[in-house]
Amino acid sequence: MHVRRASSSDLEDLVDLCLQARAESGVGRQLCSDDRTLLRDQLAVLASVPDGVTLVATCDGEPAGMVLGRLLGPGLLSGTLVLSLDAVYVRPHQRRRGLGHAMLQSVAELADAAGATDVYAAPLPGSRGMQRFLARLGFAPAAAHRTVGTGALLRRLALDVPAPARRPASRGLEDLIERRRRARARAAGEPERARQTGASMSMQVSRAVHRRLPSASSTTTS
Repeated sequence: MHVRRASSSDLEDLVDLCLQARAESGVGRQLCSDDRTLLRDQLAVLASVPDGVTLVATCDGEPAGMVLGRLLGPGLLSGTLVLSLDAVYVRPHQRRRGLGHAMLQSVAELADAAGATDVYAAPLPGSRGMQRFLARLGFAPAAAHRTVGTGALLRRLALDVPAPARRPASRGLEDLIERRRRARARAAGEPERARQTGASMSMQVSRAVHRRLPSASSTTTS
């Protein structure tokens, strides 16, 4: 068994390994493209950039596994450099022979040499064996990812129009209290207004009667 950095001569073998991993995964579309030419170009770019990690593992001279990853950071969300593994894969008939352990040994040495404080791994969905293998080596759950197609996201955003903002419940309660206070004030003021109205009407009637009364006689008798 031997693990080394992939060279340009390993690209076709890496393409075969990626397509085999894609076929094995239940969500292969999210793993990589099934277009060999496009996939080869993507792997060539990953192998050529300074922060790219492409390792190929051979067993008896035959390609048996691969590691694809990137050195990330420091950035806005992390103040340290980390090694993120996008794919760790071993052909089914080459498993349980220590190849995965040898690949992770190379990964750990590479991370240490680069000064990466942590190693992140994203095992293939449904790959319980790889998940158990990573757990035995100390990998712990760190986060969960959700994915959506860009076109689907745009369609959902167009349909999911935000509803008009509702007034806060506390303000609605304050309005109700204020309306009741005004109603009580009006109810309390009605008897007083009625009394004042009655008094005014009595005064007006009294004045009218007084105006109709005849004047007192000024004739005297002898």
